[in-house]
Amino acid sequence: MTTRPVIVTRPAREAAHWVADLRAAGLDAVALPLIVIEPVIDAAPLKKAWMQLSGYAALMFVSATAVEHFFAHKDDGVSLAGCRFWATGPGTGRALHRAGIPDGLIDAPPPEATRFDSEALWERVQPQVSAGTRVLIARGGDEAGHPAGRDWLAREIDAAGGLRDTVVAYRRLAPSLDEAQRRLAAEGAAGRAIWLFSSSEAIGNLQRAMPGTNWHAASAVATHARIGEAARAAGFGALCVCTPLRDALVASIESLA
Repeated sequence: MTTRPVIVTRPAREAAHWVADLRAAGLDAVALPLIVIEPVIDAAPLKKAWMQLSGYAALMFVSATAVEHFFAHKDDGVSLAGCRFWATGPGTGRALHRAGIPDGLIDAPPPEATRFDSEALWERVQPQVSAGTRVLIARGGDEAGHPAGRDWLAREIDAAGGLRDTVVAYRRLAPSLDEAQRRLAAEGAAGRAIWLFSSSEAIGNLQRAMPGTNWHAASAVATHARIGEAARAAGFGALCVCTPLRDALVASIESLA
């Protein structure tokens, strides 16, 4: 069992859940959110999307946060009948359950999947998309509210002849680290803590928040190969990649002990 603390970099509310799970597994975990979640400035596009839901065959959510912010604007007079709900991973699926969507309407990579991403989701939902199939993608945006993130699945829908729209459900901002957070980040940079990354964006935000820092002594666990590549590019010296499930995370963290 590692004696080094684990720095969880997810947005604050999600980080709190991950910290609790890791502590329950016997690890010393602490939150250092490297992405700040904020509501959209203008909710009109979200409200318009709800009014037009009957025209979509499927709604795709990039994260549990997208689900929560999208359903915060739910119009109870709008029927969800006939819609499929696409989730990139188990956390997003659980958020859809909490929003009242039955299991039978949710499409997601299976629990035993080796990865949870757009590619794994597309393997399951591709047969649903043909010429003229309309899909709405609910995702995060930048500080100004413009769509941000990967467009891989959107391009696959286009290539299959589908018609897709995008709505920004929330904004993702860079954090402003206080003195205590900077000390924690410095401990991680020196290798006295283990970083846990579930987003390449978090790595970029960390680099911008700690300019000039050498990360070669740092250890990290990444929840996707792309995130691992970002950590390597940033200079992290020791790295493990695993699925974002607790047992896999604990095993990877302990392997860096």
